[in-house]
Amino acid sequence: MSESTPGTTAQFPPLAGPPLLGLHEMELNFGPQHPSTHGVLRLVLKVDGERIVSARPDVGYLHRGTEKLFETETFPMVIPHTDRMDYVAASTNNHAYCLVVEKLLGVEVPKRAQYIRVLLDEMQRISSHVLWLATAAIDLGAITPFFYTFRDREVILDLFEEYCGARLTLNCMRIGGLPVDLTPGWLEKVRAFAEPFEKCIDEYEDLLTENRIWKERTVGIAVLDEKRCIEWGVTGPVLRAAGKAWDIRRALPYECYPELEFDIPVGRNADTYDRYLVRVAEIRQSRRIVLQCLDWLDKNPGTEIRGKVPRVIKPPAGEAYASVEAPKGELGFHLVASGGNKPYRLHVRPPSFINLQALPEMAQGHLVGDLVAVIGTIDIVLGEVDR
Repeated sequence: MSESTPGTTAQFPPLAGPPLLGLHEMELNFGPQHPSTHGVLRLVLKVDGERIVSARPDVGYLHRGTEKLFETETFPMVIPHTDRMDYVAASTNNHAYCLVVEKLLGVEVPKRAQYIRVLLDEMQRISSHVLWLATAAIDLGAITPFFYTFRDREVILDLFEEYCGARLTLNCMRIGGLPVDLTPGWLEKVRAFAEPFEKCIDEYEDLLTENRIWKERTVGIAVLDEKRCIEWGVTGPVLRAAGKAWDIRRALPYECYPELEFDIPVGRNADTYDRYLVRVAEIRQSRRIVLQCLDWLDKNPGTEIRGKVPRVIKPPAGEAYASVEAPKGELGFHLVASGGNKPYRLHVRPPSFINLQALPEMAQGHLVGDLVAVIGTIDIVLGEVDR
């Protein structure tokens, strides 16, 4: 720096590095240890006071390498690894993977196995949605719904444990059908849970739907309309809350869904509050499907739970894609087989990862205090983001 002469201003060299933020802006790290990120999600925020200017998700902290791990396992051995992606919706993970292998093998799944699979999926959807409701509410300061929802979720997990021996990572399906038949009295226990469950859903709504504080924290927050959802590839309740009645169970039917009656709830305002309403309505529809499955299984007793699959599973060389309507959106598997007993390539289309792309747009312009509502409304699980 040269000396300055009296009456003049000293000249400083330009600073090296990236340009400075705006006069009133600063960068903040939100996560990856923040309790409201629901996993190791790091958000790099640019804020102007309390207002979010931009939010950039920085993923990869789990770095599981699950897709490469799939290539080292035989086709049946892949199933337990799918549990660990969306670990609060393991049944639908198992289901989507089994469907893609069955598609390449040309295996027909027995009707009884189809109904049991759908029954498990819909119980899993209820379990996932009530967990979402518990955590989203507690993030915004509503503690009581946590106890109500976990009361009911524990019953579902107990039923899962009785059927397959696990509560979370279920490993409850096999290529061609199911690993075991239902235990005696299991259907009666599911019915004892499902029939009065409608009153429990009413309790959730009594706590939140017209709650003034809940509505202040959710109405008009994180609006993402139908056009933008489609452009981002967003699916599931986030898309349906924007008014698009897109559901894989209806659009690309699989298993016995065409034989079942259920509605596809949609919203109008595409905000956090409408996503809450859609998910609660989906819990009601899942209960409706569960009861129909129970009725069919009661009327059609049998023992056939697995189709004809070879002893060593070796799909013919080729590729296939299959997807299911998971609780968080479209969950798909793209399988490339080389004719061996292991996948040559198995790529996953996880709804959490795809839906997370829209977070910067949803968060922009909101307050930092609203960010937990934005993260919660997407309903992400980092296991399938960093797969």
